[in-house]
Amino acid sequence: MSETPTAPLEPGSLTGRTALVTGSSRGIGAATVALLAAAGANVVVNYRAKAPRAEKVVAAAQEQGVEAIAVQADLTDAASLATMFEAARSRFGGIDILVMNASGGMESGMGEDYAMRLNRDAQVALLEAALPVLSNGARVVFVTSHQAHFIRTTPTLPEYEAVALSKRAGEDALRERIPALAERGIELVVVSGDMIEGTITATLLERANPGAIASRREDAGKLYNVEEFAQEVALAAVEPVPAEHTRLVGDVEGFGAAEGTA
Repeated sequence: MSETPTAPLEPGSLTGRTALVTGSSRGIGAATVALLAAAGANVVVNYRAKAPRAEKVVAAAQEQGVEAIAVQADLTDAASLATMFEAARSRFGGIDILVMNASGGMESGMGEDYAMRLNRDAQVALLEAALPVLSNGARVVFVTSHQAHFIRTTPTLPEYEAVALSKRAGEDALRERIPALAERGIELVVVSGDMIEGTITATLLERANPGAIASRREDAGKLYNVEEFAQEVALAAVEPVPAEHTRLVGDVEGFGAAEGTA
């Protein structure tokens, strides 16, 4: 478990490799793209709706001397997924690092089943669509939260429960594919962190339950910010696979033992 933020990747350590990060026009995804690009990786910036933000992330990556493209794709739409991976294959030939960062479920007007469709069904579909483009020996990183990872043993805020359950369901579904992935040398790492300061999820939770983030910060002693957590996500893309394929970031005191992480 990482107790403090870790140094960024070494410059040039990812030269010649290509990474695709979902939901990377802002927040953790954008910060992760910046770190991977700084280490020399070419990057595919996925976004759902905000093209200008995605293009800014691309421009910043290109300033690091790497190739970068932005590709619009709604992860809940199969045609979008196919288009995204074809764009990555056409430009770069394949993908060496897939960071499954995009998630949601607290947005209004998306339907009662949206959290499960995005955080479980779309994540499985994303991996399946990626397989023909993933290189042998590739790394897949699934980003989640302690509130979701430990949901079976530790209750979370009522406002977040549906999201937590859906993200844990997505994690479980991806873990079931570890043996099949291993046949091609593809490794899966789950990165779980506490609430992250400055994310849209934290903003929505604070809006629904004022004081929730401050209370969690007081209990944990510290909450990571976007840049600090992105460093852990980026490192999960290259460091040896941890025990039980799980990288726990920050404080876990108060959370019960995780189920089904083996």
